[in-house]
Amino acid sequence: MAGFYEANIDFITEHAVDPDKRRYVDSLEGPRHFFDADHYGKRPFMKMPVRWKEAAKKYSEDTLKKYGTVPWEIQYQYYRLVDDFKEHDTTDILKTSANLGHYIADAHVPLHLTQNYNGQLTHQDGIHALWESRLPELFSDHYNYYVGKARYIENPLNEAFKICRSSYNCVDSVLRFERLINKNFPADKKYEMVKHGNRTVQDYSEAYAKAYHTALKGMVQRRMRSAILEIGSFWYSAWVDAGQPDLNKLIDKPLSPEEKKKIQREAALYRIGKTVAIGK
Repeated sequence: MAGFYEANIDFITEHAVDPDKRRYVDSLEGPRHFFDADHYGKRPFMKMPVRWKEAAKKYSEDTLKKYGTVPWEIQYQYYRLVDDFKEHDTTDILKTSANLGHYIADAHVPLHLTQNYNGQLTHQDGIHALWESRLPELFSDHYNYYVGKARYIENPLNEAFKICRSSYNCVDSVLRFERLINKNFPADKKYEMVKHGNRTVQDYSEAYAKAYHTALKGMVQRRMRSAILEIGSFWYSAWVDAGQPDLNKLIDKPLSPEEKKKIQREAALYRIGKTVAIGK
């Protein structure tokens, strides 16, 4: 499996952001990235049925879709990947692997597990990008990404909920530590002009980010490490459940003209959707 994915790492990298791109053209995509557990009251995971039909019966499908479906989306993409492995379809295996990895990674972000996803309910607007983007940009080069061997996952849906519970347990710390840093940090030192690509924009200062990163005591690294291990384990388990097909035969399989056109069409739809979304 390592050889197969390493041989196709450029494809995986390119398509890892596809689910975010689809949000511009598919109104149903958004809820697949989060699960607002706190909408369901205290101890939400004690109340929420794991199976979709039981959860929908208790809360209604409209409610589930409004407040996020990421654990069920992980399950859906998992079994789709199993089917792709069975069909020996290289392109679909890679695209579904990228999709599955994206949703698993999203489920590891604590702010994807709360209605207060950007601190808007506690006057902490911008904390989502601070935790999810600014901290990794500044400090992830020093993280340890070796997480050991993948493991077989017996129940993908239960595992997805386990990930969500773990992230939800971090929400209080994510918000509380930022409030404490903000309270004691000089206001004129909180932001600075930062270059992102070809643009220079106002962002959290490196000093502020460092203070927050220190207060979190390795949380971002732990969530990233967990995401890496979980993604590998989900991919491995799907391959096992598909009967362990010989991936060596698929490594050098080129894309057909039809597959290339399909990818180009999806890219064009993304560009059109993004143009409409930002009003250009």
